[in-house]
Amino acid sequence: LGLSRMPRSILLFLAVFCTPAVDSLSALTTSPTNSGEVDRRSALSIGTASAAASLGLVGGTKCASAVPQVAGGLRVPLSGNTGPKNGFPLASFGLQIYDDSTAYKLTLVALAAGYRNFFASVLAGNQRGFAKAIKASGIPRDEIYICGTVLSNRAKGEVAAFKKTKRGCDENLEAMAVGDIGKLDMIMLDYPGPDVESIRGQWRAFEEMRAEGTVDSLAVSNFSPGQLDAILTMPDVTKPTVNQLPFSLAYHPPGMIEYNQERGILVQSWSPLSRVVTNPSFRPLLASIGSSYGKSAAQVGLRWIVQNGAAFTTQSKTQEHFIEDIDVFDFELTQEEMDRLSRLTV
Repeated sequence: LGLSRMPRSILLFLAVFCTPAVDSLSALTTSPTNSGEVDRRSALSIGTASAAASLGLVGGTKCASAVPQVAGGLRVPLSGNTGPKNGFPLASFGLQIYDDSTAYKLTLVALAAGYRNFFASVLAGNQRGFAKAIKASGIPRDEIYICGTVLSNRAKGEVAAFKKTKRGCDENLEAMAVGDIGKLDMIMLDYPGPDVESIRGQWRAFEEMRAEGTVDSLAVSNFSPGQLDAILTMPDVTKPTVNQLPFSLAYHPPGMIEYNQERGILVQSWSPLSRVVTNPSFRPLLASIGSSYGKSAAQVGLRWIVQNGAAFTTQSKTQEHFIEDIDVFDFELTQEEMDRLSRLTV
């Protein structure tokens, strides 16, 4: 994603909004700290410093591991997906805590860093800012994977849950329309309804949206095995493709990945680094492992998620961290390292 191919709107954005971050990137050519730990900044100088170079932000040679040659990083197929996209990018930017203005700015930064998978939740009320950024970026829509969400978990009963969810589907399309986005790649339930009938009402609204041609894949978040089965036992059902869960080094109960895989569902981790990189009992091991690969503690934590068969959505706020968090697909942890990390407890 070099300067010659980057849309002018993103270049202008970086010049206007990212000057402090760009200036700080010049320091990325320094050596790692003497302690041997590769921190978030040093990791960029070793594994991803030239991501900034490939973006035209600092001098230096281009590095293939910086911004993935295939924008968006590693992609995987989704079970039962009928959409035209070539796989689901494992690294996603989750816009869950920003207003419209901030969402606009950070979406452009994420696109420039190589992200092509976006999770725009109604809980944050920022879908319009996100949609405007997608339009302004100039990047073809077919290169970007967009997931919207619906919050209808308090509606009780099949009819009430259907109506509430259907209204939420329409609100997603209305918000996205400001960026000329007329169809979503995925729609996700933020939470399951209070009982089986309510969940089935939620899902019936999703299936109707898909039948109307305004979304390709259907997904869920925070669903237990029993709640998934409330959907999967419906006749002629469209299966969920993704279940977004709080899966991380700090929280990985036995069977979480397996019960989804058995149902053909990909786990996407939300808040993948919460209580991980700041945990004093975690950091020494993460740093030690990361130093042998030229990676930070955060990158090791994200790589552990990927090697467990899950995707992740991050909530980065700086250009530096965007670049770092997507640069986890060029190394592989050993089985011994995976086991040692898995034994960590909060």
